[in-house]
Amino acid sequence: MWIQRRPSHLRSWRPEQALLPHIVLDDRFVHIHNVRDFTFRSSDDFTPGYREQTYHLDRLERVWFVLAPFTRDWRGPAHSFLSFGFSDAQYLSISVEARREVGQPFSLWKGALRQFELMYVIGEESDLIGLRAAVWDTPVYLYPMRATPEQARGVFLHMLQRAQALEQQPAFYHTLTNNCTTNILDAVNAIAPKPIPLSLKLLLPGYSDALAHERGLIDTDLSLKAARTRFQVNERAKAALGLPDFSTRIRS
Repeated sequence: MWIQRRPSHLRSWRPEQALLPHIVLDDRFVHIHNVRDFTFRSSDDFTPGYREQTYHLDRLERVWFVLAPFTRDWRGPAHSFLSFGFSDAQYLSISVEARREVGQPFSLWKGALRQFELMYVIGEESDLIGLRAAVWDTPVYLYPMRATPEQARGVFLHMLQRAQALEQQPAFYHTLTNNCTTNILDAVNAIAPKPIPLSLKLLLPGYSDALAHERGLIDTDLSLKAARTRFQVNERAKAALGLPDFSTRIRS
């Protein structure tokens, strides 16, 4: 039964994962339908929200690596995603997630057994970062990355094209080989002059910031320990939640 299971978009999905993004690339513009903008008061108490947004590729300037370990006791299991910043003060997060059905909890070992589909959640930072940092209160780190605008656009477009492909053809999430971090790695390696190999620090993504720091990918001269302190945004996210300049405040 496990081997015969096939990926599908037609299941009873959790509300926050019910809609896939629909992306239209039009020359230098990107039109995205179903940009998620939920207001969370708790995991089960939220106001749903989706919007349609247009982004100008020539205004994309920066990219941030967001890392959220599942617990404070051990960094190993974690969720990671990317955020992109535009010169017109727009910010957008792209999070690769295990798509779950109603009442279905996440499980690392079930994630290797075709129990979850893969989905790209594209949403506002106040939703994707605010949920984890302010509502769940798990550690959240927002690392600025060393990337030219051209490199940031390359990663952005690669992830959007992957999301487009998933809308047409569903695929299974896999804890080790097709997860949040490996999808980021694929996007980065698509534009990197020297590909980053898969390593234990990626299989345990809570340590992926250590790998990025070793390779000089984080835009800082601080030590890893100091960078983790500097770029943890929990307190700033709690103070900024619900404010229109959330993204600016968590970077202050």
